[in-house]
Amino acid sequence: MSAAPPVPGFWEAFRVWLKIGFINFGGPAGQIALMHRILVEERRWISETRFLHALNYCMLLPGPEAQQLATYIGWLQHRTWGGLVAGLLFILPGFLIILGIAVLYVRYGELDWMQGLLFGMQAATLAIVIEAVIRVGRKALKNRAMKLLAVASFVAIFAFAAPFPLIVLAAGLIGLAGARWAPQFFSLGDKTGDPGEALAEPVPDHAQPSLRRLLTVLCVGLLLWLTPVVLLWTQLGPQHVFTQESIFFSQMAVVTFGGAYAVLAYMAQQAVEQYGWLAPGEMVQGLALAETTPGPLILVLTYVGFLGAYRDPGTLDPLLAGVLGATLSTWVTFVPCFLWIFLGAPYIERLRGNRWLSAALTAITAAVVGVILNLSVWFALHVLFADVDTWQGYGLSLSVPNPASLDFAALLLATAAMLAMLRFHLGLIRTLLACGAAGLVLHLV
Repeated sequence: MSAAPPVPGFWEAFRVWLKIGFINFGGPAGQIALMHRILVEERRWISETRFLHALNYCMLLPGPEAQQLATYIGWLQHRTWGGLVAGLLFILPGFLIILGIAVLYVRYGELDWMQGLLFGMQAATLAIVIEAVIRVGRKALKNRAMKLLAVASFVAIFAFAAPFPLIVLAAGLIGLAGARWAPQFFSLGDKTGDPGEALAEPVPDHAQPSLRRLLTVLCVGLLLWLTPVVLLWTQLGPQHVFTQESIFFSQMAVVTFGGAYAVLAYMAQQAVEQYGWLAPGEMVQGLALAETTPGPLILVLTYVGFLGAYRDPGTLDPLLAGVLGATLSTWVTFVPCFLWIFLGAPYIERLRGNRWLSAALTAITAAVVGVILNLSVWFALHVLFADVDTWQGYGLSLSVPNPASLDFAALLLATAAMLAMLRFHLGLIRTLLACGAAGLVLHLV
């Protein structure tokens, strides 16, 4: 049995997760890329195969897969406290930034300087995303079968808008069939079918599953998640804005398969039309805000929860009600994310060396590369073009940019960021700060 990568000290890991929390721009594609770069390539805290194994599991769950991946890795290294620290620091900076911007918005209106700063950082994130697709694809697509699966996954989701769970299920079934009929192509190891060193890494003692642990995690998780919902329903009634937000976002927590992209349109429609928490233009602004700040895209709910409670504060001060609404909405959305990881990760670790599961997850890995490529294209289109339409016909559903809406400033900044990182190997932080400053100057001028 090979030795596992060295486990960092708790406070060293804390500092790294805090850093990741402040720079994880770019939605799931950029965030997965960032963690891969820091944790796998630079720090070597987790092996390539184990990283992809964890990512595959997180892709199957409802909720933001990148935040759950951070929780999984933190838990693997430092038990429950490690998972809590990694998962919380992944979302806390973005939550505080969005909450602060929401407060400034209701007090002072438009914030041109903030938009310029975030615009530059968003353009820089393109370099991270492109680098991730190249790096992960090169290591995960080791043979023709894996490449074909990645291409098929990309075409299915990009051209036909196939549901993400269906793509994952199909890839898993193909992997199971491959384990039986072509095991040499469906291995997490090298081309010979050797499972590789990563599968031989020992499972930590705290990752051993048990019924007692399962029941404890389930009870604690459900209490933390649902107690506020029940109390608000019984004390304030079903029509109070806090009750409505807690129920609505609890529902979102269990249906957001495939990440925020799959549910943002529905959430926007319900928040604007059914509940009237904010105006359509404000919803668009919130989506843009979530795309240009660190943290999962689903953190737009912080902005929605704040405005909904701010405008219906009851007997509370509007600002206090807004902060409570934002916090409540974020709480009921992300507590389940921790629950899914702490419940399932021990069993996923235990089955890591299983030949059939390895083959299924290898196929899912290839499909996930196609999904990341799709997210990268989607992100690039919305960074570089102000007007992107959806064309439907002949069974296809394609994102088509309007060439006249090309943002030359975004293209210039993105190109400069790519050259800085890919050609001259400028550090990530320096690139983000430089592009943020450039975006601020361009926006103000």
